[in-house]
Amino acid sequence: MKIAVIGTGYVGLVSGTCFAETGISVTCVDIDTSKIDRLNKGEIPIYEPGLERLVSKNLERASLFFSSNLEESIADCEAVFIAVGTPPDEDGSADLKYVLSVASDIGKYMKDYLVVITKSTVPINTSEKVRKAVQKELTARKSDLEFDVASNPEFLKEGAAINDFLKPDRIIVGTDSERAIKTIKRLYKPFLLNNHPLIFMDIRSAEMTKYAANAMLATKISFMNEIANLCEIVGADVNMVRRGIGSDSRIGNKFIYAGTGYGGSCFPKDVKALVKTGMEYNSPLRILQSVEEANELQKSVLVLKLLAHFDGDLKGKNIAIWGLSFKPETDDIREAPSLVIINSLLKEGAHIKAYDPVAIEEAKQKLDDSVQFCTDKYDALKDADALVVVTEWSEFRIPNYKEMDKLMKEKVIFDGRNIYEPSEMLEFGFAYYSIGRKPVIPNS
Repeated sequence: MKIAVIGTGYVGLVSGTCFAETGISVTCVDIDTSKIDRLNKGEIPIYEPGLERLVSKNLERASLFFSSNLEESIADCEAVFIAVGTPPDEDGSADLKYVLSVASDIGKYMKDYLVVITKSTVPINTSEKVRKAVQKELTARKSDLEFDVASNPEFLKEGAAINDFLKPDRIIVGTDSERAIKTIKRLYKPFLLNNHPLIFMDIRSAEMTKYAANAMLATKISFMNEIANLCEIVGADVNMVRRGIGSDSRIGNKFIYAGTGYGGSCFPKDVKALVKTGMEYNSPLRILQSVEEANELQKSVLVLKLLAHFDGDLKGKNIAIWGLSFKPETDDIREAPSLVIINSLLKEGAHIKAYDPVAIEEAKQKLDDSVQFCTDKYDALKDADALVVVTEWSEFRIPNYKEMDKLMKEKVIFDGRNIYEPSEMLEFGFAYYSIGRKPVIPNS
């Protein structure tokens, strides 16, 4: 079986590589020729654990190809995935210009029946727009070639995308064509052999499922953050509350960890897009509007704690930042809480030293030149008046407290991910502030 994946961003590259891993012949297409050249050399433009190894493996066995020629790449294909970006417009809606441009090109160059599958996260009714864009070009060619359209949203977690694709919780496909269903069943046969559920539905329901899933997860995060803020005021411990409610099978223990708010390429964009869709259809999504507002406020919680600890004056303070990416195991800093925190601290006159295992180069493109980036977590602590932990990378979990004591000017930690135990902080003599728990102040 031969397929093409248009777009070599996060979704397209992971999807194409994982399909190739199952034995399908895959060509990943991108208009960025320099990117294609790098990929053909096995150089990966994003950080995702395990991806570089799989790309190299499937390049060597000639099941994965990279090209900037769409016309050649879709020849003899049975299915084509559209996996290009859908960045948010100024009003929060998803920008479909790249999706529809690819759809038009497919209509220009296809030479046989194709299933055109939208993998990008797109608003309701996008598949119908894709269908019209393809058909418009076929009509201009006076061609009677047949094609079908399907929606196959991705559910990949950055940092665990390979496992998510190869061992999915579910595979959602929206289509109105039995012929397309037959092709897609062949495409996903390796997953069916491993009993992963393949769920077919109408196209609009599939498009909605993607947004609803991300919006629900974002809601759980914002809900728990608001509970954490209240816990801190009333003297409860949010970690105990999390364990208590997480043991209820109706709630579950995932996405209920208190923190500094969600970020990344999916949740912020998808919540905004779904809120915009609700407004367009005169069905306002008030809960999601509150989720979005709560999340933005949560990104400033640590800054408020810092200001309170230092009596409202951060001017000249040396603040160490551990973690820049929006979550561990990725270099993605899009909508990352670290950006809000660092920019707020800079406005207050603080000096910033920052460290992250993989996201420094990405962060340099987004942050002020005055931020000093360090290649080691302990380098960031030299003469620090406080440490702020923003991302829960594994290497931060068991630090050398004696070394920290030697390096830091003041022994103060602001933990945005609750990765340390208050009792341990007290034992080592650190003032310690976390999310949704009582602060620890030695000798108080």
